[in-house]
Amino acid sequence: MQTRRPAVRTGRPRSAAADAAILAATRQALVELGWSGLTLGDVAARAGVAKTTLYRRWAGKNELVVDAVAELFDELRLPDRGSLAADVEGVVLQFAAILARPEAKSGLMAVVAEATRDEALRERIRTSIVDRQKRLVLEGRSRAQERGELPPEDDPAEAARTADLIFDMVAGAVVHRTLVSAEPADEEWVRGLTRVLLLGLTRAAG
Repeated sequence: MQTRRPAVRTGRPRSAAADAAILAATRQALVELGWSGLTLGDVAARAGVAKTTLYRRWAGKNELVVDAVAELFDELRLPDRGSLAADVEGVVLQFAAILARPEAKSGLMAVVAEATRDEALRERIRTSIVDRQKRLVLEGRSRAQERGELPPEDDPAEAARTADLIFDMVAGAVVHRTLVSAEPADEEWVRGLTRVLLLGLTRAAG
């Protein structure tokens, strides 16, 4: 019996520079044209690539815009300010600053609206944005446990549920504040959010 060998991929290797140019052009087009006006042809022209290059990488506009927005959130870093409260405030302020950018605001609101009728798009948002940024919660919790600010969690399933809840609370609050209520997520508001969040964590740990 012969063993089938995996197909050898031919063609030019994927270019990181081309990917970066395409995602940047997508964000620019979103700001200038909006969701309805954005086309892959326009993005290709702005990025200086062939339209076929986009279709080799993304199946359509939905996937392209999600990845363009996800790249912005990948800029988030958890600062080490010496305490859990200060670390949380630092990363939330970064998050709010990203959401204040026109390309993030336009892109996120557009894909969320489209995702209400597209399960595949909802899944891409979860994997490309939500799941990737949960790393910040896990990193912050681990650091706080090392400092003795939070107790260790022995049940992995419960720890995962808690991490999901923390992410949902923070992300939901900041998105609602900046995009729905259109109010500033300034330092005073972020301190209040952090205080309420940590009060809940402390009581849950006790």
